[in-house]
Amino acid sequence: MALAVDYIKVGWKQNALDTPLLLYSELDDKRWEVRKVEVFPDGSLGYADRSTPEGTTFLSLEPLPTLLQIALMPEFDAVAITKDEFETIWLKATVRTSEA
Repeated sequence: MALAVDYIKVGWKQNALDTPLLLYSELDDKRWEVRKVEVFPDGSLGYADRSTPEGTTFLSLEPLPTLLQIALMPEFDAVAITKDEFETIWLKATVRTSEA
């Protein structure tokens, strides 16, 4: 039996150039991040999985709150996304980094 996997995109309302504007996460059935992509104001991408952090991007040290709990925080806009949408940004982040 396959475990439930969630994919989310969180917009972070902030103005720091070294802090991501968008966070894409793949979550396991206990809401632990499996993979993450961060999009920074300059368009650069950071990514991490359980074995590889890239740049300043790391997986969360605790399970993430529910999508509703995140969305209720005024500094975040959170939405569920499809696996395909996550895979597209993951590929963009990992290919761009490996070509650099």
